[in-house]
Amino acid sequence: MITLLNPRRVPAWAWVIATACVAPYTPHALGQTASQTSTPTSSPASSQTSGQTTAQTSAPGGVTTQVASAQTSGSSHPVSNPVVTLPRLDISTNEEEETSLSDAPLTASSPDASSLRMSRLSSPDASSLFRNQPGFSSYGGGRLANLPVLNGMADDRVATIVDGVRIAPACPNHMNPALSYIDPDSVKTATSIAGLTPVSTGGDSIGGTIDVERADPRFARKGKILVTGRVRGTYRSNGAGYGASGAMTVANHLLSIRYEASYDQSSNYQGGAGMGTVHSTSYLTYNHAVTVGLHKDNHLLSVTVGQQDTPREAFANQYMDMTNNRSTFVNGKYTGSFDWGELEARGYWQRITHAMDMLADKGGHSATTGMPMNNDSRLAGYSLKATIPLAPAHTLKLGSSFDHAGLNDWWPALQGSMMMGPNTYHNINNGHRDRLGHYAEWEAHWTPRVSTLLGFRNDLIMMNTGDVAPYSWTGMMNMTDAMAARAFNARNRGRTDVNFDVTAMARWQMTDSLTIEGGYARKSRAPNLYERYAWGMGSMSSSMIGWFGDGNGYVGNMDLKSEIANTASFTLDWHDPTAAGRWGLKVQPYYSYIHNYINVVQLRTFTNGHHLLQFANHNAQTYGINASGHYTLWNTPRFGKGEVTGVLNWVRGQDDVTHSGLYHMMPLNGTVAVHETVGPWTGRVEMNFVKPKDTVDWLRGEPRTAGYALLNLGGSYTWKMLTLDAGIDNVLNQPYYLPLGGLSLGDTRYIGTTRALPGMGRSFNLSLSASF
Repeated sequence: MITLLNPRRVPAWAWVIATACVAPYTPHALGQTASQTSTPTSSPASSQTSGQTTAQTSAPGGVTTQVASAQTSGSSHPVSNPVVTLPRLDISTNEEEETSLSDAPLTASSPDASSLRMSRLSSPDASSLFRNQPGFSSYGGGRLANLPVLNGMADDRVATIVDGVRIAPACPNHMNPALSYIDPDSVKTATSIAGLTPVSTGGDSIGGTIDVERADPRFARKGKILVTGRVRGTYRSNGAGYGASGAMTVANHLLSIRYEASYDQSSNYQGGAGMGTVHSTSYLTYNHAVTVGLHKDNHLLSVTVGQQDTPREAFANQYMDMTNNRSTFVNGKYTGSFDWGELEARGYWQRITHAMDMLADKGGHSATTGMPMNNDSRLAGYSLKATIPLAPAHTLKLGSSFDHAGLNDWWPALQGSMMMGPNTYHNINNGHRDRLGHYAEWEAHWTPRVSTLLGFRNDLIMMNTGDVAPYSWTGMMNMTDAMAARAFNARNRGRTDVNFDVTAMARWQMTDSLTIEGGYARKSRAPNLYERYAWGMGSMSSSMIGWFGDGNGYVGNMDLKSEIANTASFTLDWHDPTAAGRWGLKVQPYYSYIHNYINVVQLRTFTNGHHLLQFANHNAQTYGINASGHYTLWNTPRFGKGEVTGVLNWVRGQDDVTHSGLYHMMPLNGTVAVHETVGPWTGRVEMNFVKPKDTVDWLRGEPRTAGYALLNLGGSYTWKMLTLDAGIDNVLNQPYYLPLGGLSLGDTRYIGTTRALPGMGRSFNLSLSASF
């Protein structure tokens, strides 16, 4: 099912026939969900339309006609239901489908239902939803807050969007990235685009786009009241973790109110056989959100208000832990259809208060021990997107966005400490990073088999910060930081980056079973606040900066330039030409040359063997290949449907100045899975393979890791409103180290040495969910 690109392509006689055919079943008014497009992440619990199919078609002039047909189960009478879901259908007379290059490039992927189920069962981290997607990997020491990597480009180089918002981390260690602010059960759509990215899906990034979003509000039929919801409880044996989540919606045909909540906690996890406890891996978090939706004709307005509290989250590869993180947000979205096209408008505000110190595994904290560090961040912005049909085969997208990120980062004095006192250390003082972006994107379908996309984008990034201060201006132990602060304050710190992006893509459906898509993209990213304004030069102060998990200290560079990536890529998509879709294979090679890649130079070595590193612009290159495929093994009434799926990723990166490997490059890795669906039962067997990591960044002391293979099992059974999910992660309790995990600094005081961060050992996972 696809969205009709231009209603003017449907002849008038087709509307007459369609109206005549569905008239006997068309009620006076239909309820609907706000999201009209079926997505791969739909779950059985979210479907309220059993026994009824519906459709939406777009009439000429932008008028939307809603039609429904009833199906019966042992009866010829229509089945009544208070709510319906309306997937869009293309009823044009074209024989060939015309999917959008802008909205659905071949480089985009979404997890299937089986992978989603296992991911939600195994982890409370939303980034885990993408774990089996082409080009994707992740890293991080906190179990709620892994940072995404696409084609070797990590963290800020990836445009990570949650409910239409780019959330900047409010932490010098990036302990609170964007995906940590939504729990996996609240995610309705999850999409990753690795490689060539349309300019409409995000600027100020060079690696790709991660986009997750909650479900739009649901509405009832006119004169009806809809009450629906879900609840879920989860237990994970490794770390004795447990959690609960739920949602409830009450709606009529105009107004919808939904409440969502979740809770998760865990103690430290155990590594594989012989690795013991991995310290500083516990967490506790709460999420609450209320969404209010108003719907009339072709217009939808929704506002979500929420708060997240994370009282504690330990980080195994950092010197600090998160001792509190509170996020309060308001997010509004409007979508509407007009005679000239479609309009989407969003606005948001968010405040994040963040505190770091040392939890018990690292010695704990009190008035006289530990090291308190505080952050206060305020985010606000808007985005506008207009989709305008220019002609039967041409579409124009115009967009504008503004994102403000204000940040205060200060470290209170520690009572009685000569090093951390007597004054407050001001790390970022009233810093701000404002981004204003505009784009234009033209998509053309020249023939039913050939289409092109051309987009231009401009981003203006304005940054500044106030004067800073060390713990002491006169103390001998703070002399290095005092000198650095004076030099920092003496400079003009305002910076403006003017960046331009271009994406040019083409798609050619050579045959019914082979499609080729490729092109070129010029993408740019300006430095973040810490890359540009972190100033401390002391061993202790600089070691508090860095989101890399390597134990090194980092200092910023006000003279950094924006990264500019020139990427060429193409995708070969072989697939079953029939509607059955029994097999498919995608292969995507890519190459990127990055001017002014923000890497590091060594300034000096600390007494503990780690280094003081300063951010610096170098030229670099990355190249690799992603492949994914599926094949239906059987599909019979007796044995249901069985399918094998696979993903293979390989990437290499090199700094052209230092000739070292780029940091956080995942070694060759892949996943092979077999899953089966038989009536209410689904099962999955999965193998993950990772080769040894031999190519490392020697400047940062990145550890080498051995290869490994992990066996995971999962299954679910649905009975009426109940669904039982069960799984075993790392069935053989394989010991292994995470290739991108960095150093396990939280273990050093317990084992007497610093090792790479171990992965999780065997875990028995169980959840029970109910929907109504």
